[in-house]
Amino acid sequence: MKTSRHTPLALALALIGAPAAADESVIAPTVVITGTRVEQNSFDLPMAIDAIDGATIQEQRANVNLSEVINRVPGVAAAGKENYTQEQSLTIRGFGARSQFGVRGVKLFADGIPASTPDGQGGTGLFDLASASRIEVLRGPFSALYGNHSGGVVQIFTEDGPENFTLTPSFQAGSPGTTRYGLKFGDTVGNFNYSASVSDFHTDGYRDYSRSEKQQANFKARLRLNEHSTLTMVGNYLSQEGQDPLGLTIDQLSSDRRQQGQASLSGSNGLRTAEFFGARRSLENSQGGFVFETALSSQDTLRAMVYLGNRKNAQYLALNAVTQSNATASGGLSTFDRDYWGTNLRWTRRVEAVTFTVGAEYERADEARRGYRNGSTIATDNTSTSSDYGFRGALKRDERNVAEQTAAFFQGEWTLRPDISLSGGLRYTRVDFSTDDNFICSSNCSGAAGAAQLSRANGDDSGSTHHGAWTSAFGALWKVTQTTNLYANVGRAFEAPTLVELAYRPDGGSGLNLGLQPSTSMQYEIGAKTFLTDRTRLDASVFYIDTEDEIVVGTNSGGRVSYQNAGDTSRKGFELAIDSRITDAVGAYASLTLLDAKFEDSFLTCGAPPCTTPNIEVSAGNKLASVANKSFYGEITYRHTASGFLGGIEYRASGRMYANDTNADRVGGYGIASIRGGFTQKSGSWTFTEFARIDNLFDKEYVGSVYVNDANGRFYAPAAERTWLIGLSASYAL
Repeated sequence: MKTSRHTPLALALALIGAPAAADESVIAPTVVITGTRVEQNSFDLPMAIDAIDGATIQEQRANVNLSEVINRVPGVAAAGKENYTQEQSLTIRGFGARSQFGVRGVKLFADGIPASTPDGQGGTGLFDLASASRIEVLRGPFSALYGNHSGGVVQIFTEDGPENFTLTPSFQAGSPGTTRYGLKFGDTVGNFNYSASVSDFHTDGYRDYSRSEKQQANFKARLRLNEHSTLTMVGNYLSQEGQDPLGLTIDQLSSDRRQQGQASLSGSNGLRTAEFFGARRSLENSQGGFVFETALSSQDTLRAMVYLGNRKNAQYLALNAVTQSNATASGGLSTFDRDYWGTNLRWTRRVEAVTFTVGAEYERADEARRGYRNGSTIATDNTSTSSDYGFRGALKRDERNVAEQTAAFFQGEWTLRPDISLSGGLRYTRVDFSTDDNFICSSNCSGAAGAAQLSRANGDDSGSTHHGAWTSAFGALWKVTQTTNLYANVGRAFEAPTLVELAYRPDGGSGLNLGLQPSTSMQYEIGAKTFLTDRTRLDASVFYIDTEDEIVVGTNSGGRVSYQNAGDTSRKGFELAIDSRITDAVGAYASLTLLDAKFEDSFLTCGAPPCTTPNIEVSAGNKLASVANKSFYGEITYRHTASGFLGGIEYRASGRMYANDTNADRVGGYGIASIRGGFTQKSGSWTFTEFARIDNLFDKEYVGSVYVNDANGRFYAPAAERTWLIGLSASYAL
């Protein structure tokens, strides 16, 4: 199924030219806080910022993955690798594309509490979509005022509890072998308001050996202490386990796209499946925090926040015994136990035409990272079987890593004239890394027999480094008319490497890759926001980003990924979004992204590790891997109030992307459609809902995401073909 080049333009013209209806509905102002840290109408901000409301997030969706809704935002792409061992990737304007799992280069928040650790890595798995009131997405220069990242900010907000006690159980079932049980409840008792959500999700997975499960809980409570002060308590919990089917080569993709990937045994012993090696991952993440807000006067407010959390991870990799026996190898089982905490204090003052915020923050992550052999201590694979893998073997790595982020910031805006306002900010961020190596030996460092390995040593790889930078943003908004605003902004951002990106050295040696440096970016953006009618809003922006010392994948083989600095890169693009309430019954939305992300300088990279001397050239002009050159999202909804019916048609398209920086391998574009519909009934204190949806309606075969720069050619993560989902819920309110 091919995407028509006229689809976005035709839909846009249809929305603009739609005839007015007598009962037309007006688009309400969208209030956001991520852009300036105070509540404001997004229409009046000189930046690209979008909000997805709770109804859009929750209605007739699985409420499991952020990609279900966030791909509607221009400039944003989210995808999984069709299994839950990697978590979902998230890119904004091409930032974060290098990530092998989870999120890099984008700051994440859950109810104002960071879901990213101080070094800049995070995961959207903590986001509870079933209880979300909205998701805000900030793109462009002003994201620099949030610290160590470059691409943007994504923040989810939990809905407040209802006025009366309400209990809502729900159930969903679908293909392939998917079930989800959920329960939401909440209440308001005097000055105390709370809401909670728990869920249990299971899927057999689209591909062989890709079964996964996820348990989640989310809690928010707000206590009004007095007329001027509130205390908010937030808690999140995630437990996730999944089998890892690995990526596929192009030949495997062509022969059987649902098969599991394979990794090599030593010598000429051939290939074995992911299941043979017991490739899998388990993750547990819990965090909580308190936010205190008070009005010091009619002009001054104070906000204080403190949070803490713990994240545990264990991942079994498809590495053969000989590779693991290397004295400086980290084994085939990677684990960490990370404690993290932080605090933030900010003061906001409003004086006539000026509003400004001054604040400071501190974040710390302290992890015990260990590596073990995946399986037994045999020296070769000559006689190995599947029973020799899939369990914890001898210790191969033992270190304590610490990442700290300390920052101070200023942000403000000035209404210069009724039609002109200025916004800007300045921030200093320092990120410190240190590692204490506890695995030091002069013999038997391999955890295996064999004289060649016994003679090798694993020395002390302790060390520390730090990175600091000033980041800034400045923007101006011109209110051309009451319904049209033009804006421009510029900013400087930086992105330090994460602990995961420091974990392995390209030369195969042990210890952190402390030579990896931050990347810095200058970002420029101009845009327009206009109401074509009181029921149709259009947002458009053009941007250019110049990045120095881009962090890229150096080597990627057998679950071990190392990173290096390349030269300059550029990202330039165009984003468009149109939201229209055609009538009270019919709504439409469309977004379009055009993005050119490329290397401005040539550099050398590695093939398979170890790689002491990079020897493969990446040419200037090559495109950044895993960044689609265009994307489109369109949706038309219909609501029949009398019958309680709601339905919609969705269409999502993506252009081609490359799987590696050399651009030798690529993934073609695709377009997929979805259809959904359901009913709501009310009877006394009960509200019942039922829905059904079909995704990938026309059974398109496509690759949803790639394993960037995989040295074994296992680039491809095929997405599911046609799937179905049904859901039921019953809400009881006292």
